[in-house]
Amino acid sequence: MRDYAVARRRMVDEQIRDAGVTDPAVLTAMREVPRHRFVPRLLHHRAYQGCALPIGHGQTISQPFIVGLMTALLELKGDERVLEVGTGSGYQAAILSRLAREVVSVERIEALALRAAKTLEDLGCANVVVRAADGGAGQPEAGPFDAVVVTACPPRLPSLLFHELREGGVLVLPIGDDDEQILYRYRKVGGEPVVERSVACRFVPMLDGVQRLDGE
Repeated sequence: MRDYAVARRRMVDEQIRDAGVTDPAVLTAMREVPRHRFVPRLLHHRAYQGCALPIGHGQTISQPFIVGLMTALLELKGDERVLEVGTGSGYQAAILSRLAREVVSVERIEALALRAAKTLEDLGCANVVVRAADGGAGQPEAGPFDAVVVTACPPRLPSLLFHELREGGVLVLPIGDDDEQILYRYRKVGGEPVVERSVACRFVPMLDGVQRLDGE
């Protein structure tokens, strides 16, 4: 456990802080959450490397820098309700649980949702609810949300998810295709999206719900 703690501190200092993510609360959360608990046991020794790792079912846990960057872009203060689309391993949700009042995390692959929920429960993340559902359809019955983070890549802005934001809320997600993906932050201002372009990235595609991205 001491070795994991040392590796985790080094991960945060060298891969996240030194790469430009400086929010103290985000850095503290990432020093606290044991990333190795969210990857298969055979990959525990690689858990704190600066890369994505497979978690089964064709999915991955994102590289630590991307998790830190996406979390920092949400600008959480501690009292927000956050929607995460794409629970995956549950690692991002665990980080969010330390920074927000409530997290609703949606995963289309039931086996991953169940595994993530168990890991989060074991780690005491009591303010996270994991739901096995089509994330592209959003969670209108649970909204509105102060922030939405999407960890799979649609080809364009998902209007359904944007409309679940409160006024002034923030949506962080990758947009693109197999050739190019860019991480964006959208802020809801006067009911409309104000966009900022961030960095190149690489995520698995958003599959379910894509046909309803524009509210069709």
